[in-house]
Amino acid sequence: MDTSLIDELKIIDTDTHVIEPPDLWTSRVSVKKWGDLVPHIKPDDDGNPAWYAGGNRMLGVAAAAMAGWKEYQPDHPLSLAEAERSAWDPVERLKRMDSDGIHAQVLYPNVAGFGGGNFTSVKEPALMLDLVRAYNDFLTDYAAVAPGRFVPISALPFWDIDAAVKEIERVVDAGHKGVIMTAGPQNWGQPMIEDPHWDRLWATAQEAGLPINFHIGSGDIGDYPRHPGGKHANSASLSCINFINNAQAIVRVICGGVCHRFPDLNIVSVESGVGWIPFILEALDWQWYNCGVPEEHPEYELSPREYFLRQVYGCFWFERETAMSAIEQLGARNFLYETDYPHPTSMSPGPASIATTPREYLKTALKDLPDETVRLLLQDNAARIYNLDLK
Repeated sequence: MDTSLIDELKIIDTDTHVIEPPDLWTSRVSVKKWGDLVPHIKPDDDGNPAWYAGGNRMLGVAAAAMAGWKEYQPDHPLSLAEAERSAWDPVERLKRMDSDGIHAQVLYPNVAGFGGGNFTSVKEPALMLDLVRAYNDFLTDYAAVAPGRFVPISALPFWDIDAAVKEIERVVDAGHKGVIMTAGPQNWGQPMIEDPHWDRLWATAQEAGLPINFHIGSGDIGDYPRHPGGKHANSASLSCINFINNAQAIVRVICGGVCHRFPDLNIVSVESGVGWIPFILEALDWQWYNCGVPEEHPEYELSPREYFLRQVYGCFWFERETAMSAIEQLGARNFLYETDYPHPTSMSPGPASIATTPREYLKTALKDLPDETVRLLLQDNAARIYNLDLK
């Protein structure tokens, strides 16, 4: 690769998070009607600001704003004043993006949970829907600050299939470019993602041209065991478990026939890395034929690997040898670049991070790849999937 290409491309960062402002829901949802069930910020038992819905503590207000932070995770800034302003301020964020050489960022939530499941804690269906709609409206307003540079990904009221379908139809008109879906709806009493129950949702997204995004940790992550190794070892363990858990989403949408039934639906595994994907596909191909899937499902016309190559994608950020190996084995068409800004694993150097800047990482990690491959990984694949106009 000609390293000057990194500065010439309109790089699309396919996984970032906006730290939600304190009035996101209280300014959009009736507090008069719902009271403290509306997500709001108040001091927790330690006196630090945190998000609450009713009496349930959801998340420290700056817990996800780790970019450049001075302490190792799970320690984090306790207030927004201690965190980088670009974690929530769109104007400052654009400055940060320009500094990092990033043209556009795909936006995901924090407080809502990575699949929207946290909204269910209020136990009021009408309010749950209001909270989803309020979050999506906030994203619409945020993206309007810099059209084309912020890429909104909608939350869904997945617990109500009719409402979820209507919300997809609503947000596509507002310019949203994808939807985030939990990979573990069974954790909230719903059918698994491969169940035909979800076919109306997949069909609506396919017709709208919106990819389905499975972000890691989109199931119920509260039950993962904590080992006695200490809080930092536990944090490292939990992160890696979450990366690999997204393999379940890939396996289920392929084996459950979702890819077969919806051949034009793009599916993205977000913040999971990509080095493990060749193994999963080789193992799934082996078991596919070893277990007689073609005999059970003669309608399945492709192998797991072929379904993946047609419509499934993975995102990489810190990987070097493993990502390059995956690209060599499967080609560049199915991989996207992300930074995970401003989360603990983000490409944000700081006193307690071994990360390099996006430019430094890309110029070294991709240096042996052809220019055409680099262009696909950093720009063209994401532009195609999210329907972005880069002119």
